[in-house]
Amino acid sequence: METFLEILREVLKGMGREVCAYFFRKNVLEDRKTTLRRRKQKGGSDKI
Repeated sequence: METFLEILREVLKGMGREVCAYFFRKNVLEDRKTTLRRRKQKGGSDKI
């Protein structure tokens, strides 16, 4: 019984790592913009 619990624990740890790696890859690595974009300047003058 104890060895079964150890195997189950290892399987759950592996699944948790895979899920964390998937979300990390999806959110951090692939979502990164290739170039930094500057805000467009509005036309006209600020001083009146």
